[in-house]
Amino acid sequence: MDGPPTAEGLTLDQLRLFLAVLDAGGFSAAARALRRAQSAVSYGIGNLERQLGVALFDRGGRKPVLTPAGEELAAEARAVCSQVDRLRARAHGIVQGVEPRLGLAVDHVFPLPALVAALRAFRDRFPTVSLTLHTEALGAVAELVASGACSVGIGAAVPQWPDGVERRPLARVSILHVAAKTHPLARVRGPLPAHVVRDHVQIVLADRSRLSAEYEIGVFSRRRWRVLDLTAKHALLRAGLGWGGMPLHVVADDLAKKRLVRLHLEEVGSKTFEAVLFALHRTAEPPGPAARWLLERLGEECGRERSKM
Repeated sequence: MDGPPTAEGLTLDQLRLFLAVLDAGGFSAAARALRRAQSAVSYGIGNLERQLGVALFDRGGRKPVLTPAGEELAAEARAVCSQVDRLRARAHGIVQGVEPRLGLAVDHVFPLPALVAALRAFRDRFPTVSLTLHTEALGAVAELVASGACSVGIGAAVPQWPDGVERRPLARVSILHVAAKTHPLARVRGPLPAHVVRDHVQIVLADRSRLSAEYEIGVFSRRRWRVLDLTAKHALLRAGLGWGGMPLHVVADDLAKKRLVRLHLEEVGSKTFEAVLFALHRTAEPPGPAARWLLERLGEECGRERSKM
């Protein structure tokens, strides 16, 4: 390059132009994407090269190819542009009152694909908000919100809600009773009488909190194994170590492939139990824009997952 390099006058537009050529695969493709004349794009890149004092592209072939220097500087240019985007997003968030950080507690039974989809969209919508995610069962979700450890939560009903926590129905999850195909209960024809069910180990999701420690909805057996994690419960059920209730979205593939069998209990009939999940927040601290948006998106994504079942 002719003349000593200087970064003076270097602009963000030049860096974005550099990345546009790189991402589009050529000057003409970048010009079309940016709706600029190709000559303007070529001039802009040439001017950037003169300012940096290095050749960014090798123009000897049919398409421009990054030089070794261009490869190194492309990562730097992308980092600079991303940092500027975050700065602008943070400034916009301050004006809009967006929270700088958010703690979210979600019940184990909430569909994981729906959670992932909502959080992916949340990352794109609120790139400057730091997120801490807790997954818990039963009253532990409400307890995290009540204590202030989490700003908002999605939790199942508990017999006694903690003081100062607001709630509203947000989503529903289908729960059904299952056992491995090799389990004795899976071999019984017709609805299972109470006296038969109560003599077999029921695997129950336990509660870390005190809000529903003695709450035993859906517990029918005198023999109980308690676990603190839905994944562990799922594994024990598939291994034939007991029977129990599971969200339909978790065991749908097991039912289709006959690894698990649905059980019909006389006490509950043949209908699928619908567990209601509530959006939770502290009365004294209503959710901000990011938290409100995330709760609504989580409800929408859960609804989409239910429609697939």
